[in-house]
Amino acid sequence: MATLQTKQYGVTPPISQNLPTDPELAANDALIAELKRQNNFESTGETERRKATLQQLQKITTEFVKLVSKKKNLPQSSIDAAGGKIFTFGSYRLGVYSPSSDIDTLVLVPKHVAREDFFDHFPTLLERMAPPGAVEEMTPVPDAFVPIIKLKLSGISIDLIFARLALPSVPLSLNLKDASILRGLEERDLRSLNGTRVTDEILDLVPQKQTFRTALRGIKLWAQRRAIYANVMGFPGGVAWAMLVARVCQLYPQATGSVLISKFFRIIGKWSWPQPVQLKNIEDGPLQVRVWNPKVYPQDKFHLMPIITPAYPSMCATHNITMSTKTIITRELERGGDIADKIFTGKMQWKDLFSKHTFFTDGYKYYLSVIASSRTKDAQHVWSGLVESKVRLLVSNLENQESIAVARPFNKGFDRVHHCKNENDIEAVLNGDLKFQATNVKTETTDNVNDPKHTAAAQGDADGMAMPNGHSEAHTNGEEKLTIYTTTYYVGIELAQGK
Repeated sequence: MATLQTKQYGVTPPISQNLPTDPELAANDALIAELKRQNNFESTGETERRKATLQQLQKITTEFVKLVSKKKNLPQSSIDAAGGKIFTFGSYRLGVYSPSSDIDTLVLVPKHVAREDFFDHFPTLLERMAPPGAVEEMTPVPDAFVPIIKLKLSGISIDLIFARLALPSVPLSLNLKDASILRGLEERDLRSLNGTRVTDEILDLVPQKQTFRTALRGIKLWAQRRAIYANVMGFPGGVAWAMLVARVCQLYPQATGSVLISKFFRIIGKWSWPQPVQLKNIEDGPLQVRVWNPKVYPQDKFHLMPIITPAYPSMCATHNITMSTKTIITRELERGGDIADKIFTGKMQWKDLFSKHTFFTDGYKYYLSVIASSRTKDAQHVWSGLVESKVRLLVSNLENQESIAVARPFNKGFDRVHHCKNENDIEAVLNGDLKFQATNVKTETTDNVNDPKHTAAAQGDADGMAMPNGHSEAHTNGEEKLTIYTTTYYVGIELAQGK
């Protein structure tokens, strides 16, 4: 079989540099066709609209920095040079976004622009400079650890996070690769920059970007359908899955996306955990900050499936994984590998790989539900996020019970609205009764609602956030109604043999 000599990517030599065969190319064509059927790609027109929206945000960012610079009485030469630049990260920057994906965007500014300036002036400027009616659903969350403004601009969901460098200007020519730009940053600014820096490193460390993207689209869709995609709940998140796919790309630099998916299941499924997955050797840098190192930090030894980010300072992206979620991930990798084998022998199709999970229909005999409730919607967003952040700790405690073999959290919560007449009705709702659920408000999953305050609280970023007022007045429509908002989380329980 033909091979091609290429430079080495990753910390070990490749397993194979064989060029694709005709059957492998055909399987790749079938994979892309199925991904398109699954609505995994957006149209060229939609992509152009995203680009135009980002160009608009760049203009607004430049104007925002000028406005703040003037208010702080900087000389005109400094105002002209101050700059300001946006960077994307996450699925959009990786090139694996779907029609419903939001764009994670970093607004990077010079040192004289404060976080308070961002929330005081950016929303107003955005409303003024955007086309009429283009700004929808804008929600600033200034008191989260990583402050965010979530909005819909020209129909596209945008998550804007803020960071400032310890530099007098941020020119459009600036890139974030050089670790020296991290000097003098607060921890929250460092974390904000990390998203773009990690994404760019991943793309630099794969042999073929387009092949990587095809394989990652397939693995992301599979993980989402199998309900094993959620960092907060103890499963890998988007960045972790991307790094796993990138590592397999390094081992098979000439393979098609279809082959990479097949190899992915077998290689990651049989990985010698807790040996870490690394895309490159961990680097030292200019800061006095913690870098993942189990020889120095004892808690790093307890990471069950460590996947290490390639950008300095390197961190473990999967520290939330528990024994139960590791068990589930391993099972799903084995199942995926078996299906992939049958796809290549013509016994199954790619759509079989992407079939939905059976968590509620055929997964478990016993379930535990955790219900977070509030009397106002605003309070519920924050409270349910705080509860979500603790579900993984509940799972860890359940695992310690001798009678429980596996405690698997479902990877999202279910938001419901209930109309009650009295406290007895409310008590029933809090015990899981659905008969008072509002018929005119459908049940939504927390990932679809995607409220920024909920997300910040779930990710542990709510320490500075004030809990909204949880008291509400009764809604009266001919008769008194007490509205209760609930978010329910489910844990599937698998008993130990003989229990």
